[in-house]
Amino acid sequence: MIESPPEYKYDEKTFLLYNQLRENGELKEINDAYLFWDKIKYKAKIASPQEYWSAIKMARILNSQNVTFGKYSFQFSSTDFILQLLHYCDLNIGGNLGSNVGIAETDKKMFMISSIMEEAISSSQMEGANTTRKKAKEMIQKELKPKSKSEQMIMNNFVTMKYIVQNKSDDLTPDKLLYIHNLISNDTLDNKDEEGVFRENDEIYVVNYSNSEVVHTPPNHQEIEVLINELCDFFNNDQKIFIHPIIKGIIIHFMIGWIHPFSDGNGRTARALFYWYMLKNGYWLTEYLAISTIIKDTKNQYEKAFIYTEIDQNDMTYFITYHLKTMEKAFISLKEYIGRKQKEVIQAAKFIKIPNVNDRQAQILKIISEDEDRVLSSKEIENRFSISNFTARADLNNLQSLGFLEKIQVNKIKHNFVRSKDFTKIIKSYKL
Repeated sequence: MIESPPEYKYDEKTFLLYNQLRENGELKEINDAYLFWDKIKYKAKIASPQEYWSAIKMARILNSQNVTFGKYSFQFSSTDFILQLLHYCDLNIGGNLGSNVGIAETDKKMFMISSIMEEAISSSQMEGANTTRKKAKEMIQKELKPKSKSEQMIMNNFVTMKYIVQNKSDDLTPDKLLYIHNLISNDTLDNKDEEGVFRENDEIYVVNYSNSEVVHTPPNHQEIEVLINELCDFFNNDQKIFIHPIIKGIIIHFMIGWIHPFSDGNGRTARALFYWYMLKNGYWLTEYLAISTIIKDTKNQYEKAFIYTEIDQNDMTYFITYHLKTMEKAFISLKEYIGRKQKEVIQAAKFIKIPNVNDRQAQILKIISEDEDRVLSSKEIENRFSISNFTARADLNNLQSLGFLEKIQVNKIKHNFVRSKDFTKIIKSYKL
């Protein structure tokens, strides 16, 4: 249960307190963290909690912008902390690969091919998908048919992310939104007729399942058409008053969750639209940020950011602040991931010394040297390195011809590869 804030009032006393808080630095500290009433009330030392809250609200409203969808009005503030994070994201998520994460542009696919998989897995796990990351990655890499609802959710997310990357320059329309939902929800809803269609009733609530508390009642289903049309216009066009593109993307994410236009899959759809909007507006590195991985690890904060917004008169700054922190963490995580991948390349470098072995084949040798029971398919190599199936088969066949791999027949047509019995002896013969 989250306590609603008290009514605030604006009078001369509030204005004087506002100036005092601004001068002593308390205002900046509270608004940079964008604390809610449940924490602010304990910080009131020089006035009553209600008076303190009124002064904080005055500061927020004086520094706010409004956005309207249908008959609903929302607002957000641009705090120093938000401006700082926006600058950080502008520098790091919209620049070039070499300057951002310290690797050459030509190595992009080699280092980042699994990022979309990470996003697909985490976004699905947030909505209840229950499978291991290793099993999920294997399913995607080998293009195996999903065997459960959880695996289907993850595969759907992966397919959706690939579709968005390929169509990132398109405008958003209600029909395309329905198509995105259809991709995401395919074979995962209790009622298949609800895939790719807006809800047609109001029998839907956002519930905190730990205590069965209803935390959000979405708008009437008859309002969905107007709200979605206005959201599409917001997605596609500039507003009369400038809104930073990253903030616009976060607002789009929030609004899909708030409108709740579908019977299920709203969270996955909202996160997919955020990616689409960011890519459309030049923040290309978003494609490789596993933002849902961070959200999944801070899900309680994610949910509270939605609730705080609604309780505090649709002040979206709570959600914007949380989301920007998440993006910063996702970028730091990406840099760490790149660092690990670079180490893997360095570790694989010794295999490059083997005559007639290219850099991909060296990495394949590293994989099977560390996992002697590993079974490789051309499809997995194709997906892992983002190469054609012909090139993947050529790599594997070359390693077989050099004696490192052996073929095993799967059926009359298909075969896979395993480490050869003489692998260790051949490696030693090269005196690496």
